[in-house]
Order: sequence, then C-alpha cells, then structure tokens
Amino acid sequence: MHVQEWLDTVPPLAIYLLVGVVIGLESLGIPLPGEIILVSSALLASQHGEIDPFILGACATVGAIVGDSIGYAIGRKGGRPLLAWLGGKFPKHFSEGHIATAERSFQKWGMWAVFFGRFIALLRIFAGPLAGVLHMPYWKFLVANVLGGILWAGGTTAVIYYVGVVAESWLKRFSWLGLVVAVLIGLTSMLILKRKAKKATAEQTPDPVPAVD
Repeated sequence: MHVQEWLDTVPPLAIYLLVGVVIGLESLGIPLPGEIILVSSALLASQHGEIDPFILGACATVGAIVGDSIGYAIGRKGGRPLLAWLGGKFPKHFSEGHIATAERSFQKWGMWAVFFGRFIALLRIFAGPLAGVLHMPYWKFLVANVLGGILWAGGTTAVIYYVGVVAESWLKRFSWLGLVVAVLIGLTSMLILKRKAKKATAEQTPDPVPAVD
C-alpha cells in the first residue's frame, strides 16, 4: 500500500505519535524511513484539516532532538564497543568504512557535522551515537542538535505542507513526486557516503607485506 494511503487511515493523534517516534528512533541510531514518513504526513496534513501542521512539525522536531540526545548518551556510555555491536546488527549502515567516513566528518567539522548531518540520511543515524563516542562536549552537541532538528523537521514540514496547499490540483502527482524526491535524496546521500566509505576503508587497509624467499 502507498505510504500516504496507509497514513490516511490513521487517526491524527496516532500520526503525530508515529512521526515523533519514527524520527526519534532514526535519530537514536536505528535505520528507519523517518524522512519518508515526515514528507507523507506533511502532504496528508495539506489535504486534511484534521491534522495540524504546527503540531506535526513540533512532534517531528521533538522526536529529532530527543532521539539524537538519547543516541548521544548511549554512544558516550557504550563507546567504540557499541559501534562494533551496531556493525554486527546493521552491517550495511554501520560498516567500518561508514564509521570512518562519519568520524572524519566529525573531526573536520565538529558540531557542524551534527547540524548538517541532519540533512543526510545516513549521517542522521550516526550523528547522536558517534558524537557521544567521540566525547563531543554536550553543550556543542545540544546547540547543533536543536538547531538542526528545528530546521530539518520543522522546515521540511512547512515546505511540503505549503507547497501541497498551493498545488492542490496536482496533489496526487505531487504526493508521488514528494516521496520519490525524498527517496532519491536519501539514496544519493547513501551512495556518496558509500563511495567515501570505500575510499576510507582502502586508506586504512595496510599494504600487504611481500613474502621473503
């Protein structure tokens, strides 16, 4: 079933909770389609007056901020063994190459890696736990987390909602377009990170020692 058609059968309160929980779990470090759920819900809000876009955006923002904060706390307590455990559970997302790429981003950009990571699918999963593992000062993490959460979650909700209202006559096509764009953005960012991850893995792999006759 189409994601938005399924959401259309869910009561408004459940949609608010669903958006907050899914985005919170994704931000915590669990690979979930938070962006697709948010885009679909915002489009649904533009069609039905029962769903308040302000409440929807607030739930998404709170979920993003709280989820990232919990991920930070878990990462700070669990350390690198946590990343190794996640790599065993989610090898496609928490491979050594992906972790190396994300870690280099944190070392280069610091708190801004948390802020801009909110807009990249894979980094959105890494940001909280990795910031904790690297012992980033919490106040820096919190500032970047709050600003990134508000801009990404609230901004995405507002843009999709108002475009949906303006383009009401094209809404059905836009619904598909919105989801396709969200998926394409996520896939593109993942492909870029995979390429960087492979490069990082290659750089970390020591050259083979030649055999001695």
